[in-house]
Amino acid sequence: MTRHGDTVWRVCLVGLRHRDDAEDAFQDAFMRYALADTAAFASEEHRKAWLIRVATNRCRDMRKAAHRKNEPLEAAGDCPARSCDPHTQPGSRVREVLDAMSALDDPPRTPVYLALYEGYTAPEISELMDAPVNTVYSWIARGKRLLKEALQ
Repeated sequence: MTRHGDTVWRVCLVGLRHRDDAEDAFQDAFMRYALADTAAFASEEHRKAWLIRVATNRCRDMRKAAHRKNEPLEAAGDCPARSCDPHTQPGSRVREVLDAMSALDDPPRTPVYLALYEGYTAPEISELMDAPVNTVYSWIARGKRLLKEALQ
């Protein structure tokens, strides 16, 4: 959890947009990791990819639940005050970027997050999301275009 907890947490938060649900998905991912056979992981990168995949799948399942409700990131308390407060950082577009990311459907939200923030390549995201590589490229391109339009 020390090595990959931040990444898994951000994937859950981006995937669900609701702090309480993200906590549940995060805990589920690490609970499944605790119950998994640790010898099955070929490398540390494989372990990280596995955790991201489990978290992404759990987020997808939770989004399908009928009780889901949308709550903005700032209401969930996930945005540090110094980064989002226009008084402490005038001219900062952090809030605009977070709002634009939240407005994206999923996909392309998760693939864009993994590509831009976590630094994964499209083939790696393809494996994580069990989708064709060209589809991932399309999701990323569409997501970038939508973000650009929203931020202009």
